Amino acid sequence: MTTNQMLEIRTQLLSAVRDFMIREAGSQAAEHDENDTYPSDLVDQMAEMGLFGMTVPEEYGGLGLDVVTFAMVFEEISKTWMSLTGPIGSHSMLTFAINKHGTEEQKNRWLPDLAAGKKRGGLALTEPGGGTDVAAMKTRAVKDGEEYVINGNKQFITNGRNGDVFLLLAKTDMDTDPPHRGITSFIAEKGPGFTAGKDFNKLGYRGVDTSELVFQDYRISEHEVLQGEGNGFYHAMDSLETGRINVASRAVGVAQGAFESAIKYAQQRETFGRPIASRQTIQNMLADMATKIHAARLMTRDAAEKKQRGERVDEEAGMAKLYASEICAEVTMDAMRIHGGVGYIKDLPIERYYRDAPLMIIGEGTNEIQRIVIAKNLLKRYEI
Repeated sequence: MTTNQMLEIRTQLLSAVRDFMIREAGSQAAEHDENDTYPSDLVDQMAEMGLFGMTVPEEYGGLGLDVVTFAMVFEEISKTWMSLTGPIGSHSMLTFAINKHGTEEQKNRWLPDLAAGKKRGGLALTEPGGGTDVAAMKTRAVKDGEEYVINGNKQFITNGRNGDVFLLLAKTDMDTDPPHRGITSFIAEKGPGFTAGKDFNKLGYRGVDTSELVFQDYRISEHEVLQGEGNGFYHAMDSLETGRINVASRAVGVAQGAFESAIKYAQQRETFGRPIASRQTIQNMLADMATKIHAARLMTRDAAEKKQRGERVDEEAGMAKLYASEICAEVTMDAMRIHGGVGYIKDLPIERYYRDAPLMIIGEGTNEIQRIVIAKNLLKRYEI
């Protein structure tokens, strides 16, 4: 695909996504958010648009798009309703891992159905005893002939109830030093011994399932191991770079949606005979909001461009995710302040933007962890 073809497809796809979000999703978001109900019809339409296979190569049934377009789609969706990025966000980490690290047989078996949205999935990584401390996971995979028997629990898994296939991380060796070398990744499909547990009732990010996954003597073929035993930690970290780019994009989108609502309201709302947009305090807030969003967007696009080139971007993706999520929380609060009392009630989406913002601070590695990752990279670069 040439650069011009890519740009043309990007323009067409973003236009289609924008129209879909305004025409279909916007009118349903408030109800699904209030009742925490899964928007099956909207997700099915997203599958028809090819959004489950955005970065899957065309030879496996995907759109074969670049990571920058991928990030722009996440931003566009999040401007209206961030939750709808959930089903394709976690799913994309699975397809990324299979496409980059899978055998040709694994790609041919899994990617066409995943790209079409016939099968949907995510990343089964976080456990009740810890998310950030990946090496301390308790889920165990024991070799038994040509199969592995897996026992354990995962939690906070997007698509956990409605998904079919997951990149499952489990310990195959409990005695390695360092411990993360004992982690192996599997392409695991639900079946006997692999079920969804409880669903979590969340502050924001509502309408998309966040669930527990339970493994009880779950048997899986050795052919579903991704790139051999002991490589799971690397697969997870590599996929999380893509995840942090999409989380940063979500943060930019939510902030942009809140900002656009605030600047329109500021020009309509009058106090003492004048629009509040004429007040210097409000103007300063709007200027700061727009500047923060622009900076976050540029950082996110930079990380996406480097990821597309095949570079390691743990530092850049971490910076983008850290900054974008922090300014998202600030911008949504400022948008609520500009709206005053009407921003606090559910008639407008401002309070939903505000409730959704903390997910990006926590998700795909907390911001505290992002700072540690960034600092380690900086210390290596400036080592004396």
